Amino acid sequence: MSAGIDLENVCCDFGSFRAVDNANVSIKPGEFFSFLGPSGCGKTTILRMVSGFIEPTQGVIRIGGKDMRGQRPNQRPTALIFQNLALFPLMTIAENIGFGLEMRGVDKATRRAKAEELLRLVDLPGAGDKMVSQLSGGQKQRVAIARALAVEPQVMLLDEPLSALDLKLRQHMRAELRAIQKRTGVTFIYITHDQGEALAMSDRVGVMSHGRIQQIADPRDIYNNPVNGFVASFVGENNVFVGDLGTVSDGMASLSTPHGSFRARIGQGVSGKGVKLYVRPEHTIISDFAPAENGVHGTVQEVSFEGAFIAIHAVSDSGMKMVAELRNDGSAAIPSIGDQVWMGFDAQRAAILPDANTKG
Repeated sequence: MSAGIDLENVCCDFGSFRAVDNANVSIKPGEFFSFLGPSGCGKTTILRMVSGFIEPTQGVIRIGGKDMRGQRPNQRPTALIFQNLALFPLMTIAENIGFGLEMRGVDKATRRAKAEELLRLVDLPGAGDKMVSQLSGGQKQRVAIARALAVEPQVMLLDEPLSALDLKLRQHMRAELRAIQKRTGVTFIYITHDQGEALAMSDRVGVMSHGRIQQIADPRDIYNNPVNGFVASFVGENNVFVGDLGTVSDGMASLSTPHGSFRARIGQGVSGKGVKLYVRPEHTIISDFAPAENGVHGTVQEVSFEGAFIAIHAVSDSGMKMVAELRNDGSAAIPSIGDQVWMGFDAQRAAILPDANTKG
């Protein structure tokens, strides 16, 4: 079984500091939902409020439709996996997995059978008699998940569980976690500052900054249609032009900048001077000729091989640094350092956006 989670106008204060400001989100039963944001943005505080270790200053948290006010952590249908995993080194793997069941009075034979079942689920069959010290980092992650699943939670809470792993293992465990979540159907709430993790695993993502949820959407929409400059900048790279807004018509707008005049999609709440246009490097086009619109002339300063793509770093005639990413598939001519180029972009692939939402 899984349960949905609803946060309604939830705030959390530590003295005069507001860690979470008016959070509203409904997480569906069986959903993999990630809170994404930089350190100190409030995402772990939300997790601790859902788990019951912190009480909201105001607002309501419901799990499976039930108000959680006054419910201690052990009274909630949740299981929390900490960043350091907190496995017991003097217990076998089977004993670690069965620990929560032992605390509930479940007999030894049943605990062992449950541990073996969960070890098969997390692709560690036959590992029950091993010690924690005999496992790799990724195997320890799976044991921590199995231990949490043993008590049959309706909601699994994960606080940056992959942050201590190296890059290749993190990438492997993303797929493992997603597969385990799909097999069990348990609601997962995942906390991370790593955009790759959030985009790769989640059904939906809530991007946070300074205690406020900036945007909630599926990963593709978060990346392709950010609602403000913070989301655009935190989730991916951008070339950013700053200028004064001109004509606005049919969802498009012109922008006058020291580097030229441009046209792009316009977000809600943008007006006046000093506004910003965002275009991603992979949407920036390199050409020998000036495009019909949205073109900047410059000089290539660096060509960086990144494996799947090649990053072209250039400086415009007006002194702005820009980056274009070309796929490493042989389809495009790669310029050399010192080459004169035009860097342009499709108006539909760029956006003029407001800054982060900071209002309560």
